[in-house]
Amino acid sequence: MPLTIFASLVLSFGFLNGLRSLTPVAVLCWGARAGWFSLAHTPFAFLTHPVSLVVFSVLAVGELVGDKLPQTPSRAGLCPLTARTLFAAGCGAALATVAGSRLPLAAVLGAVGAIAGTFAGYAARRALTQPGRLPDLPVALTEDAITIGGALFVVSRF
Repeated sequence: MPLTIFASLVLSFGFLNGLRSLTPVAVLCWGARAGWFSLAHTPFAFLTHPVSLVVFSVLAVGELVGDKLPQTPSRAGLCPLTARTLFAAGCGAALATVAGSRLPLAAVLGAVGAIAGTFAGYAARRALTQPGRLPDLPVALTEDAITIGGALFVVSRF
């Protein structure tokens, strides 16, 4: 895979991690489990284990539900932003092992994408749901669909 395409895919996957921190990880687990690519004999082989698949899937669904609750903290806070960045860096590194590409570069691209996705998603959702505009639920569901569809698209390219 050419480096520019690889970098674009990892950056995009990181961006999606910024929108939803656990959904891309769960999609990565499902892609590996479905045989789209192999993580065997890599430090990320644990992602193909059924326990990882279940845990990350349940956490992703919980995040999708929790995101709609009014008491959910901002994704741009220090702890959520840190988690999104670390998950994206890990996903970037996992994708680098699949593509046989540069692991440090992939981790950095994933992290940068997550930071961009976090703030872009936050700003877009606030702008779209200001009083007199769209209700929050359809905007949040659209963001969920973008994250799931985008993660499936990226993972299927490896």
